[in-house]
Amino acid sequence: MRKLVYYVAVSLDGRIAGPGGEYDFYPAGDEQQGAAYTAWTAALYPETVPTAHRAAAGLTDAPGRHFDTIVMGLGAYRPALDHGITSPYAHLRQYVVSSTLKPDIDPAVTVVPGDPLALVRDLKREQGTGLGIWLCGGGKLAGALLPEIDELVIKSYPVVAGAGIPAFDGAFDPTVFDVAERTAFPNGVTLTHLIRRQADHAPGRKADQAVA
Repeated sequence: MRKLVYYVAVSLDGRIAGPGGEYDFYPAGDEQQGAAYTAWTAALYPETVPTAHRAAAGLTDAPGRHFDTIVMGLGAYRPALDHGITSPYAHLRQYVVSSTLKPDIDPAVTVVPGDPLALVRDLKREQGTGLGIWLCGGGKLAGALLPEIDELVIKSYPVVAGAGIPAFDGAFDPTVFDVAERTAFPNGVTLTHLIRRQADHAPGRKADQAVA
């Protein structure tokens, strides 16, 4: 069965974006440090680089290493949409969970008006490449999908946002993940790969399914 992986940048106080959806406050370090970090993450997770930036990163024809599908909430989709980009990850199958977005926003994007758990469970049962599903955000969607999240890849930045969108915004549901690998970078970012403790994974558990 395919895995759902929440790959996301997080501030020290657990925010994935500011109150208005801002994400430009994450410190990159100096030019050399920032370039080294960006190159490392792009090489490890090439499919997470937006389509518009892939050529500049030398990833035009790079095959996916981890994901062939992306699931995101409206908040995660909105920055691209605000720049007139309706298919930000054209190299992946794209699903946007939203009850307000028009279903015909783009032929390459499937808008899911509700029940993200059913969507993800269907995607997990698919047979194919063996690649996983990237949960891109946001917080409400992650909270709703917590029962189905198999792995976390957290890019922790050395900054306190003070307010904003939390990484998880759902019902109280303590869920244990074990650290599989952790890498620290000179620019202060720590990338941690965590795997859900299997005894804690019960697909029938309830969760807040509210989605923006």
